[in-house]
Amino acid sequence: MNLLHRVEHWGDTHHPAWTDALRIMLGTILVLKGISFISDTTYLTQLVGGLKFDLWSVMIVHYVAFAHLMGGFLIAVGCLTRLMCLLQLPILVGAVFFVNISRGFSTLNSELWLSLVVLGLLLTFIVLGSGRYSMDEYVRQHAK
Repeated sequence: MNLLHRVEHWGDTHHPAWTDALRIMLGTILVLKGISFISDTTYLTQLVGGLKFDLWSVMIVHYVAFAHLMGGFLIAVGCLTRLMCLLQLPILVGAVFFVNISRGFSTLNSELWLSLVVLGLLLTFIVLGSGRYSMDEYVRQHAK
């Protein structure tokens, strides 16, 4: 059994029930950030206009919006949680190290702190998985 399988097995067997509430909150936060990202057209226009390659910038914006909306929903219901957390990682690493850190580590920079908390939770759920109260567990129990 390789390291990835051992980590997955450990996460499946050591998953307290209260972390399911954290997973649902994480998914809800990601969906809300996706909605705010799509609805703020001035920020979106500034982000797309600020990059040199128009095609790449449009692709990045669509990836971020889709990953936050769909990935956040799937994380909240507990379906493909590890995969959806992996798809969120590049976005959050970019948000922490390239977008929010330029504003400084002050207590007023709430976007940086939110990005750090979400990044930590994503890393946690990559290890822990979806948990007892999730679609993955429901399918696993009723597939037989």
